[in-house]
Amino acid sequence: MSGHPFGTVLRRGLLAGLAAGVAGAAAALLIVEPRIESALVVEEGRAAPGGGHGHEEELVSRGVQVLGGLVATVAVAVCLAVIVAVVFGATRHLLPGRDDFRRVGLLAGLGFVVVALLPAIRFPANPPGVGDPDTVNQRTGQYLSFIVAAAAVTWLALLVHRRLAAWSRPAPYRAVVATVVAVVGYTLLLTLWPATGVEVPGDIPAALLWEFRLASLAQLAMMWTVLGVVFGLLLTPARAGHRRPVTADVA
Repeated sequence: MSGHPFGTVLRRGLLAGLAAGVAGAAAALLIVEPRIESALVVEEGRAAPGGGHGHEEELVSRGVQVLGGLVATVAVAVCLAVIVAVVFGATRHLLPGRDDFRRVGLLAGLGFVVVALLPAIRFPANPPGVGDPDTVNQRTGQYLSFIVAAAAVTWLALLVHRRLAAWSRPAPYRAVVATVVAVVGYTLLLTLWPATGVEVPGDIPAALLWEFRLASLAQLAMMWTVLGVVFGLLLTPARAGHRRPVTADVA
């Protein structure tokens, strides 16, 4: 298959991942961190004798924790960009779209659904002070296996779309059938997948809980949106300049 080498696409994906990481870190600082601070106030009040705001010496200051979280956000975005670039190289022929900008946009959208939206529905994010530490490993295993299962459903929907294209079915028909396959599969996963319950302490305000969950989801939406848009834009001029499709051959 002719076209740009995979290394070129990977480098552009890394640049897009860096931009997505910066956007995600900014969203974390502006909309997630205030909710974390509010949850920490509740947690400190719970731990202090008599409900007062006691203070214990921190091994790592809050400022360092925030900085570490922002750096981790950028690192995660770059890692996701590598995965997106590899998946794009392997599945470009499966992705519907008239150009690579649309194909990358679809891939980023599917990535958001599989990695962020569906897990957020089945395993909602919780602020500090919520959740039993003894069940962390169990919940992590359920979370990761759910993402793998959701990715498998997405892959099946893409295969169905490709098979219908091979049978010369109209584009709207292919899109509807593939969407139905995905929606039915996602619904079954959300309904049947095991999830360890998390008990929310009574002193955590419901408004704070849901504000944190929505803010966390908004941060991920920002990150995936920037990743898809920037990656698509970086691929588009290369494709136009060479007057041939951008492909990513993976040996």
